[in-house]
Amino acid sequence: MSKGNKTIQNKITSLIVLFNNPFFLTKTFKIIKIYPCVKGKVMNETKDINFWTKMKNVIVKAWNATKNWTIKVWKYFTLYEKLWFLSITILAFVFAFVFPEEDIGGVNGKVIMALYLVDIFSNILCELLISKQSKYNFLVSLIVEFTEIAICIVCAYRFATMAATIFFWIPVDIISFIMWHRHPDKKEAEITEVRKLKGWQEVAVIAGIVVWTVVVGTLLTLIDTEAGILSNSPKLEKAVCYIDACASAVGIANGLFILFRYQEQWIAWYICTFLEIAINIMAGQWVLLVLKAGYLTNTTYGYIKWNKYIKEHKNVSQSPENSTKEENNDDEKIEEDILSPSSQNEETKIEIVDKQNSNLAIPKDDT
Repeated sequence: MSKGNKTIQNKITSLIVLFNNPFFLTKTFKIIKIYPCVKGKVMNETKDINFWTKMKNVIVKAWNATKNWTIKVWKYFTLYEKLWFLSITILAFVFAFVFPEEDIGGVNGKVIMALYLVDIFSNILCELLISKQSKYNFLVSLIVEFTEIAICIVCAYRFATMAATIFFWIPVDIISFIMWHRHPDKKEAEITEVRKLKGWQEVAVIAGIVVWTVVVGTLLTLIDTEAGILSNSPKLEKAVCYIDACASAVGIANGLFILFRYQEQWIAWYICTFLEIAINIMAGQWVLLVLKAGYLTNTTYGYIKWNKYIKEHKNVSQSPENSTKEENNDDEKIEEDILSPSSQNEETKIEIVDKQNSNLAIPKDDT
């Protein structure tokens, strides 16, 4: 037997002995059995890492967007506006602790106080946006409307205001947002153009408020509320019916003024605020007096801002006739430029040069 064949035979023999060893076979089968599980575990861990990486990126992007939006909103308001907003909010929470609300009609006083605070917070934000001529005040106003509807239902009072809110304010907020969106300022797109009422319009509005107050106030006195916030004092309840009717009428006028961008909406806010102060004092809603204080200060601020805007843009706002006049003026300027002395001199120079050239021309031979 050759040396090469002997080597091959030894290797085959060693392999047979190895495969006949039970320890080797057990280890081999375990490895074969475990390998797919290990591979799957590694793949699952890789998927988990990719998932958490994506989630981290989404969270980081959301955080950056929120941060940028917060900085933009913070810079949007002036120092006075921020101090006013924070002071009213802090005062509201202080009054909420000092004058806690009692249970009304089986509803927990804390729930009623929570509604009051939401009403205050959303109202002052809405008022601030109106003073800045921002159309987004109507989106915040929708929160105000639903909150005030809930307050009227819980307290079983101010049914005229509740009806005006449901059938007037909510539709008007939506329509007003669209209307304000269509009339942006020509220089600043974030604000809306505003204007003033005429004399006959003011008289018509006042007459409508008087008629509404008498008719609706009389109808409200016919409603019997046994578990209302003013049920213990019938005289106050009857007085509040007429005051509420007047406040709802002024509120409707205010909504129309806001819809059509009239400055007189601030005067309507003054009247409505004083009427609501009387109702809140009669009903013992002391925390809502903080909101009325915010109304009075912001109404003054908004009136001054709108009045300043109207005066500045009174001459700037151009009618079609003004625009045609400007176009004619531009045409006249162009004609003046064309017929200016400098242009005439250039024309005369060209004529002189042409004459000189004609004089210097070589005469033809007759022959």
